Amino acid sequence: MRSANLSPVVLTDDWKNAGFGLYIHWPFCQAKCPYCDFNSHVVAHIDQKAWARAYVAELDRVAAELPGRTLNTIFFGGGTPSLMHPDTVAAVLDHVRKLWPMANDPEITLEANPGSVEAGKFRGFRDAGVNRISMGIQALNDRDLKRLGRIHSVAEAMAAFDIARDCFDRVSFDLIYARQDQTVSAWEDELKQALTLAIDHLSLYQLTIEDGTAFGDRYQVGKLRGLPDDDAAADMYALTQDICADAGFLNYEVSNHARPGSESRHNLIYWRYGDYAGIGPGAHGRVTIDGQRYATECLRAPGAWLSAVETGRAEHIRDAISHEEQAQEYLLMGLRIREGIDRARYEALAGHPLDQATLDHLTDIGMIRANRKKIIVSDQGFMVLNSVIAALANA
Repeated sequence: MRSANLSPVVLTDDWKNAGFGLYIHWPFCQAKCPYCDFNSHVVAHIDQKAWARAYVAELDRVAAELPGRTLNTIFFGGGTPSLMHPDTVAAVLDHVRKLWPMANDPEITLEANPGSVEAGKFRGFRDAGVNRISMGIQALNDRDLKRLGRIHSVAEAMAAFDIARDCFDRVSFDLIYARQDQTVSAWEDELKQALTLAIDHLSLYQLTIEDGTAFGDRYQVGKLRGLPDDDAAADMYALTQDICADAGFLNYEVSNHARPGSESRHNLIYWRYGDYAGIGPGAHGRVTIDGQRYATECLRAPGAWLSAVETGRAEHIRDAISHEEQAQEYLLMGLRIREGIDRARYEALAGHPLDQATLDHLTDIGMIRANRKKIIVSDQGFMVLNSVIAALANA
């Protein structure tokens, strides 16, 4: 079946399979973590009112191109969005409500670092409309927090978590494993401790060494010692799945665990390949305009972005994505989640089915489960997910 024979509605409305979200990037941090390759900056002074005005102006620009949609989720990411003043968050959310109809129960998430959590500020975020917090705790011992460049202690993290829990029904937090000199048994103890604290969601990431970061530079010259070998890291991953499942936190995505019904709805828009508008320095988006899906990216430098907003040129990349490229992106994102991908949707985008011989081979060796409707990565396949995706994408 070729894409030329398909109804154009199938393709132009593809984003409706996953919904529409809004990502707002706050680019500022109190300190730059050595493992971080996100677009984050440390500055002495932030003009909160100027940033609020800029976000409002960008919202107007985006809404003019995407009118009438129901907005399902909003995510304030960064950087450290908990450095925003509650009035800044309120200005953004108040304006969003004027521009798009909202879902009946929208998910509105704000990322927070423990060092920037205050009870009064969090009550202000809640009153502005935030209803979910994602907290970057990263480790539950002070030695490793220091190694990771975190400016908070475990005690401060626990105090911040208590504040968040008092203000919000939904609170997630992140931990990083496969850290320097970390053993499998030490990670087991830490994870079990985390699960006694967790409310409904945990994001558990293996430490990755990215080029262009301080850790990347140290690693290149042999000064980042004590990293677990591949076997130990794989054991930590497998242990993570078992312990979280026993506690009722299922791995609905390769690095994310939640009680049923508490999955991150915003991130599911990404993984299910919906549309999302990206606003703020370096923010990426995927948006469908007049039936064509585009990849968008805003200027990265905060000052340049702020100045460009005045002329309507803060978005500096808008590339049309072909149907074949959309199919590849759907494959890349959709196989990360436990529910897998819809075969008919893939074929509608690509104009052809996935290679049957490759599907049969991956099924035979236990990497995937495939039927007429779905392709789902197995537990074994999740451990080598990049290889599974590459095999299907390149067949």
